[in-house]
Amino acid sequence: MTTTDSPVRTATATVGALIRTGVIATVAASAATMAVAAGGHAAGVSLDLGGAPIPVSGFGVLTAVFSLIGVVIAMLLSRYARRPQRTFVHTTVVLTVLSLVPDVIVDAGVATKALLMLTHLVAAAIVIPAVARRLAA
Repeated sequence: MTTTDSPVRTATATVGALIRTGVIATVAASAATMAVAAGGHAAGVSLDLGGAPIPVSGFGVLTAVFSLIGVVIAMLLSRYARRPQRTFVHTTVVLTVLSLVPDVIVDAGVATKALLMLTHLVAAAIVIPAVARRLAA
């Protein structure tokens, strides 16, 4: 049996590719959400929630944390789900919609709420398709 025929090697390569793709998408999404937040702030949108300002870097940090959780979900689904790609997309779309709920009810102005929701959607638009492409259909 050659190295390329080994099921363990194939699984490891797949997990490695999934992790690499997930990390790259996470970095891109974090940068994008910080850019959206900075752009909104520069345009006059407040980044205050309940009177406390959110630093632009906070958008990137939270995007990274939740994007990496999404990569872990993808890894688990790649191992246990019958249709990992479909299950991942459905799961993450539902989680993205649920992530908008706190933005709607937070103590902030309408423009701030819209900006918060936009950052969630931007991150999801970057991470979900990139990671989904690495999963078996």
